[in-house]
Amino acid sequence: MKQIKQIIKDTNTTAVDLGYIDDLMEYSLTHKVTKQNIEGKVYLKDATNSTSTEISFNSLPPKTEQPYFHTHKQNEETYIVLKGFGFFQVDGKVFDVKEGSVVRVAPNGIRGIRNSSDKTMVYIVIQSKENSLEQYSTDDGTRVKFEPKWQDKI
Repeated sequence: MKQIKQIIKDTNTTAVDLGYIDDLMEYSLTHKVTKQNIEGKVYLKDATNSTSTEISFNSLPPKTEQPYFHTHKQNEETYIVLKGFGFFQVDGKVFDVKEGSVVRVAPNGIRGIRNSSDKTMVYIVIQSKENSLEQYSTDDGTRVKFEPKWQDKI
């Protein structure tokens, strides 16, 4: 089983390296509820010390589907398809997804995903508490003057 490599952990940052996307199937975990072994999935909340989101990298082998439909109690999910194509279903409505598709699902939405391609589908899921984002983008940012240190590495 592949392990997440920590790059840096400091007061204001944690950085990790998952490796190449094509090697995602080397990760596996045991589902907390079903106790089923799931290959090609890695959660990042604990690895990055996140306090507001759970991010996972996921993969589905060719011609397979997520083995269950599910909802959430308070978290919405955003799915971002990086590789492959297939179908997404929410509350009985089915639509095509492919590389570049982004799908947001409210907590109560009954969701599932299927890979219809002949290659492994790879997607990211970002989970965060519904209606918790108060400021975002430039509204939450402040520009500061700071000397870049990467010039020493170029």
